[in-house]
Amino acid sequence: MTTWLQDMLVPFPGAGKKSGCGLGGVVQIGTVEAGRQGATARGFAPRRTVVLVGLMGAGKSKIGRRLAARLSLPFFDSDDEIEAAAGETIEEIFANRGERVFRDGERRVIARLLAGPVHVLATGGGAFMDPTTRRVIGRCGVALWLRADLDVLASRVSRRNNRPLLKSGDTRTILAELIEKRYPVYAEADVIIDSGEGSPELTVTRAIAALACCPLAAVPPEAEHPE
Repeated sequence: MTTWLQDMLVPFPGAGKKSGCGLGGVVQIGTVEAGRQGATARGFAPRRTVVLVGLMGAGKSKIGRRLAARLSLPFFDSDDEIEAAAGETIEEIFANRGERVFRDGERRVIARLLAGPVHVLATGGGAFMDPTTRRVIGRCGVALWLRADLDVLASRVSRRNNRPLLKSGDTRTILAELIEKRYPVYAEADVIIDSGEGSPELTVTRAIAALACCPLAAVPPEAEHPE
């Protein structure tokens, strides 16, 4: 086992059953609804970590930073935390150690972060695909899927050339395959927000409105899963 991976090993919190957002199930709020929910969202403060999930290019880091600022919470990016622990970029980890080692480290970094105080956490595109990570997020956080269509994703990822999963072929073809595989799993998130070409601030406003309507976001993890 590599040293950097050993350094981030922590016991996983016990995996409880994913509870969802109360009797209403998944929360989805559009632009109009967000405006109507503005009064409810003012002063909203989540009692558990908000975990952003979605494909590369969905805007998890950009929206996450703005969301954290609006909620007066710390912001973490799991990819940044992995790179800091490994002393390598994500691209280098994939190339030098392989995806399996990367995913193992990713799983443990996310578990460590979720064991800490409430914050906003942006995760890598493959993180939510891991069943263990989904269970830990369900126990300790509230999952918010930033959903974007193929055209939006392709346009955004074209601005960077360091995406390991896009190195093996045509970008649009790979993204389409990832959408088909991953979107049904992302749909298990507690909150779903469309991330299009509009203003990032509007997306953040809709996210806060949706979170304010999600009962799970107001329940501390220890209250939902008492010992």
